[in-house]
Amino acid sequence: QVQLVESGGGLVQAGGSLRLSCAASGLTFSNYGMAWFRQAPGKEREFVAQIGWSGVSTRYADSVKDRFTISRDNARNTVYLQMNSLKPEDTAVYYCAAVRGLSVRQSDYNYWGQGTHVTVSS
Repeated sequence: QVQLVESGGGLVQAGGSLRLSCAASGLTFSNYGMAWFRQAPGKEREFVAQIGWSGVSTRYADSVKDRFTISRDNARNTVYLQMNSLKPEDTAVYYCAAVRGLSVRQSDYNYWGQGTHVTVSS
């Protein structure tokens, strides 16, 4: 049974930082591209960042480029999202997801975590 478990969310002031983690089990982690998506209150879920199986290939939404960094540790079956210079508009539930290959389309992702809440106060 595949499980993706996010952690690291919380309340932070604008300008602050958080590091999200997503621990995977039940799959061969190094065979999967990983991504973070987020869903803000009253909005649709959107793509945030993705990383290829080796960690070399990454892609970011324009809204988080130069502020967020995605990384992975295949030995620990974990993907991370370092979030710096946080803004109130980054407030959302953040989800990690796994896909064979790479994609920014949610419908391509095979597995999803339950999400972790991030709240950025102004």
